[in-house]
Amino acid sequence: MGLRKRGNGSSQWEFILLGVSDQPQLEMLLFVVFLVLYIMNLVGNLAIIVVLWLEPSLHTPMYFFLSNLSFLDLCYTTSTVPQMLVNFRSTHKSITWAGCVAQLYVFLSLGCTECLLLVVMAYDRYVAICQPLRYTIVMSRRLCLQMAATVWMSGFSNSMLQTILTVWVPRCGRNRVDHFFCELPAMMKLACVDTSANEAEAFAVSVIFLLVPLGLILVSYGYIVAAVLRIRSAQGRLKAFNTCASHLAVVSLFYGTAIFMYLQPPSSYSQERGKMVSLFCGIIAPMLNSLIYTMRNKDVHGALRRVLGRLFGSKRT
Repeated sequence: MGLRKRGNGSSQWEFILLGVSDQPQLEMLLFVVFLVLYIMNLVGNLAIIVVLWLEPSLHTPMYFFLSNLSFLDLCYTTSTVPQMLVNFRSTHKSITWAGCVAQLYVFLSLGCTECLLLVVMAYDRYVAICQPLRYTIVMSRRLCLQMAATVWMSGFSNSMLQTILTVWVPRCGRNRVDHFFCELPAMMKLACVDTSANEAEAFAVSVIFLLVPLGLILVSYGYIVAAVLRIRSAQGRLKAFNTCASHLAVVSLFYGTAIFMYLQPPSSYSQERGKMVSLFCGIIAPMLNSLIYTMRNKDVHGALRRVLGRLFGSKRT
């Protein structure tokens, strides 16, 4: 791909991220909002990771996978938000070709990884509730490490092909992306050739990484509900359901927005609606995940208070 200058001063080696450039009065407001959300996401997910690392009582499979989710959410927002904040305060809202490719690849990879990680977390809850006596044997440290490694490698290896197919679609000089960041449907809109094959591939991948994992999660919770209903005491049933409530909330947030984003062909993709859903999935949902697990999960909430108590207590002494 040769380097050719265009009349507007941009080149084929960069993309222009339009965002809300048609409404410049919103840029300062969005800058402040996204900065606050990003800081909240950093603080919330870092707090979860540090607390799970420092609190020995939380060194269990469930919280090992939660620390993976928190790290993933940190990466999710960091892959897009800093560039967005820079563009909000800049007159030339560009990203290099390499930066755009990296952003697209990382965003897709983390999305695929979260799909699979939520399945593993559902399996952990299934074993804990349906096979409690075998839980420590089944969910061994070795198996947990193997599942985590498989999830991360699968997500990043799958997205490599999608990224390559997307960035090498002929664009006939088009480089103005009507989005806040380099995201798959918006990038496909730049194509100047028929993209039916790319759309079919993207749809197939979405089915494999969205509908199949969601089906496995629903099956797991079907068994969990059946097992919980067999518990005689109301307190026991409530305790069992509470251990799954946070995970179910995160699954609903993630899969709801991801299915809306990717299980539709880019040809019927609505730019404005797609922007809002992408922002929710990539910025707001990761922040809400940390709030859900710190506020709804009594173990994490209690551990956070103990760790903060030890830190501030030691400072006073």
